Amino acid sequence: MSMGNFAENLAQLAGVDDFSRLELFDAAGKPVAVIENKPGSQGSLRVYRHLAEKWGGINPDAAHEGLVLYAEHTGDARQHPGKHPNIDRLFEIISSGATYSVHFTRV
Repeated sequence: MSMGNFAENLAQLAGVDDFSRLELFDAAGKPVAVIENKPGSQGSLRVYRHLAEKWGGINPDAAHEGLVLYAEHTGDARQHPGKHPNIDRLFEIISSGATYSVHFTRV
């Protein structure tokens, strides 16, 4: 997959029209995050779907790929912590070594 800007990267990923949400769970099975299929988070839902399907969950390797997919937004997230919580989560996964399981809810 060539890495261009975020819009170009998204165009290479599977759609999410058939998903209403994605939930992340920590190793103890506790829910830690939800990404809903709504304007403003559909791109993240597509990225996280791709990562979960490729890596079997969201682990540090998946998180590294996610930061590449987010392209220009990754740098913005580094400069403005809190502005992009779904990218911030990938930074946290890399630094902590955590692995999250993923559950999709279909429409």
